[in-house]
This record gives sequence, structure tokens and C-alpha cells, in this order.
Amino acid sequence: MDFSLFYFGNATPQGAPADPAGTPDRNIYDLVLEGAKFADRNGFTAVWTPERHFSPFGGLYPNPAVTGAAIAAVTERVAIRAGSVVGPLHHPLRIAEEWSVVDNLSGGRAGIAFASGWHATDFALRPEAYADRRDVLTETVAQVRHLWQGGTLDLPDGNGVTGPVGIHPRPVRPELPAWITSSGDPATFVKAGAAGAGVLTHLVGQDLASLTDSVAAYRKAYAERPDADGGSGHVVLMLHTFLGEDEAWVREQVRAPMSAYLRSSLNLLLGSQTLGVSRPIDPSKLSERHIDTMVARAFDRYYEDGSLFGTLPRAVATVERLRTAGVDEIACFIDFGLPDEKVLDGLRHLAELRRKTARTPEASS
Repeated sequence: MDFSLFYFGNATPQGAPADPAGTPDRNIYDLVLEGAKFADRNGFTAVWTPERHFSPFGGLYPNPAVTGAAIAAVTERVAIRAGSVVGPLHHPLRIAEEWSVVDNLSGGRAGIAFASGWHATDFALRPEAYADRRDVLTETVAQVRHLWQGGTLDLPDGNGVTGPVGIHPRPVRPELPAWITSSGDPATFVKAGAAGAGVLTHLVGQDLASLTDSVAAYRKAYAERPDADGGSGHVVLMLHTFLGEDEAWVREQVRAPMSAYLRSSLNLLLGSQTLGVSRPIDPSKLSERHIDTMVARAFDRYYEDGSLFGTLPRAVATVERLRTAGVDEIACFIDFGLPDEKVLDGLRHLAELRRKTARTPEASS
């Protein structure tokens, strides 16, 4: 099993506190950069940063190419990935250009997960793409991969003259590692497999049984595509992660920030079977008391079955279940609200988990 670090929220969304002289006592990107350095030193596979817009939660990450470039400057071997680029918000030429720069800065370590978009507000950047965003995404992924391999697009310039346009600088890697982001829709898994791309997914809105079925469908579609290369694809599962030496202590540390995250994801939770509801529910019609009850129930469920929380023995068992389900890589979501120092201290337990679950000689070292 591969392990990577995944950033999606942030502990101090409004910026770092200042000392009396007005100087920030920490850089708001310290957790990203220090975590990336740790991942680089300790055999982790990748570091993922997202694209988030217009929200305090995740507001550190409006452009994963920029954070990816910063990570490239402080690391030597770990892969640098977008988790995810919202394809319909951008011209494919711009995506390919920016990530080619990251690929060059990192010596060929770039990769992109593409998403169709989560929030209508994000499409203030490109409102005309919102209605057909899923179709736009499919076309964008194909175009970016084509450009990456040295292809061109025929486009009109400022004078209305149409001609071929390609990207510079040329990337180091001849083919772009690409994933399609899915919130659990089995059709997205199949589409990713047919496109020869990987899948980046999570357990908010799906359970392990449905994930196992979707992975099997993905593998089948990947193997049956006309240009199949004998591979089986790549499935990455994002999991909220925090490990410690005492189960009760870990549970109390993560309860408040994880509950806040789940509250922010109510639309997705209430449209699934996660909370045991028989049909989708409009959260605007629920009282605060009902929402609190649902979030508490969701926290208990996620702590037990949908996260990488707890002690090392518990985490080892979780990894083995995910391996059986067909997951290739766990993307450890670490910045969901805990203080930076606790997150960074907890990474030592995560590194030990990686060693203990590796199917190589280092597992017993």
C-alpha cells in the first residue's frame, strides 16, 4: 500500500496570528511545507494539494500548481499532485502550461487529478461551464493529456486567425499521470477506467462495500479499453488521518474538527446511505438539533469505518481492509482542523504505519 499526504482544509483559515509588533508568528503554509519535507524523507509516495475557492475552509489553496511549485522547491523525490484541478474552470492550455512548469521544477514528479467542480460559487470564474461541467471535464482531460505529449490545439488568436498552439516549457515526463475525482458515483469510476486514468475518491457519501464494487467495475473498464496496456489502473482513497498512542485521546482530539468537516458536507451525506436515511433530505429543512444528531452519528460512523484514526494496531487493520477492497494508495487528509504541531507530531506514527504495512523487507525493520 502506498501512502501520501493530502491537504484540503486548513487549521487557521483566516491567516496566522500576529505578535504585538504585527508580525505573523508562523507562515500559514508551514504545515504544507513541513509535511511535504517529512513525506519526502520518510518514503511517502506523494503530496496532494487541492483547488478551493471563495471559502475560509480550504482558502489556502486557490491554485494547486502554485503550492505544487513551492513543494517542488523543498523536496527531492516525492510526487507532487493536484487533488484536484477543477477542469471546467480553466482553459486546457493553461492547465498544461502550469503543470509543465511544476514538472520541470520537480524533475518529472507532477501529476493531476481532475474534478468537474463541487460548488456553483466556484464557477464565478467561468459560469458558462457550470451546466455541462461533466462533459467539459471529459474534453478538458483529453486535451491536457494531448498537449502534455507534445500535441497542439487549433485555436483562433486575437486577430481571429486559427492555428496550432502548444505548450512551453515541454514537460519532463512524457505522459501525464492523471486521475479522475469521484465522490462515489460508480459511473465515474467506469469513465475513468475507460479513459485509462486513475481514480481519486473518498468515503464521504459511500461505504467500503460500495467502494469495493466500484473499484471492481473500474478495473474491468480499464482492462477492456481499446488501448489497454496490461495494467490495472490506480485507485487512491482520501481518508481523514490522525494517529496516536491512546485511542480515547485520539478520539477526543479529532471529534470537534471532524464534526465541523462533516457538518460542511451535509449535502453529500444526506444524499447517500451514510446516515441510514432512506431518501435524500434537504438540510435547510432540518432543525439545528436534528443536524447535531446526524453529525454526531456520522462522526461515530467515520471514526469506526471511514477514517485512519486511532492507534497503530487499529490503523494496520484498516489498511488491510482497504487493500482487500482494491485500494492502491491512501491519501492521508491531515489538515482538517487540528493544530499544526499535533498534526506534524502525529506523522511519526503514520510513517511507522507505512513501514509496518509495506510488503517489502522494510516492513520488519
